[in-house]
Amino acid sequence: MEVLSKDLKKQIGQFVADDFRTAAVFNKYGIDFCCKGHKTIETVCDQKGIKSDSLLEELQDVLKNSPDPSVDYKTWPLDLLAEYIEKKHHRYVEEKIPVLRQFLGKLCHVHGERHPELFEVNQLFNASANELVSHMKKEELILFPYVKKMVKAKLENESLSAPPFGTVKNPITMMMQEHDNEGERFEKIAKLTDNYSTPADGCTTYRVTYAMLNEFEQDLHVHIHLENNILFPKAMKLEQQFG
Repeated sequence: MEVLSKDLKKQIGQFVADDFRTAAVFNKYGIDFCCKGHKTIETVCDQKGIKSDSLLEELQDVLKNSPDPSVDYKTWPLDLLAEYIEKKHHRYVEEKIPVLRQFLGKLCHVHGERHPELFEVNQLFNASANELVSHMKKEELILFPYVKKMVKAKLENESLSAPPFGTVKNPITMMMQEHDNEGERFEKIAKLTDNYSTPADGCTTYRVTYAMLNEFEQDLHVHIHLENNILFPKAMKLEQQFG
């Protein structure tokens, strides 16, 4: 995929959907490719004061020089992609939440007096954790089963009865709004922690906790990208085929 000046009008999320290696460049510039993936490169560069030529050049370099082929999630069957998101990203969230809760609680107890921002970080993470658990269950019990049902009906040339939620666009709209909420929470966490920089008086637990929070946010970005920019649009397009 050659990067050209016309790509300034291309949406960030579509860029990453076409080749996931570009995500590393957007991360470097602090550009949200998941929740705000609908913005164009031109718009984001204007908002952040980034030189568009430099960004396009870096995108070109990573596509040209990276030796590892990108995983092309766009080509995956929708039922496989839904299963992958659940098994990889949902399970990751479920495994990391209790550990991060424990570590953040300890940091507040030990370092909270000198670093009061920890209390807000802890509050934001706990709110995010609660919402994510509820959000993922709705996907696993309602949205993903319907996506798999559509795929099966298409493969077997069967008719598809209308779901109780009317159209797949309804739960998808709700899921995307919830994604936006989590994206905003983690933007605040990143700002409060100075992009997960451990203070000079921080202990090993401090460093480990911030590294885990950073990893958690990066995984969430990929998780939301796969849904917002690939799974959801393709699910809505598939539903239209049943007329």
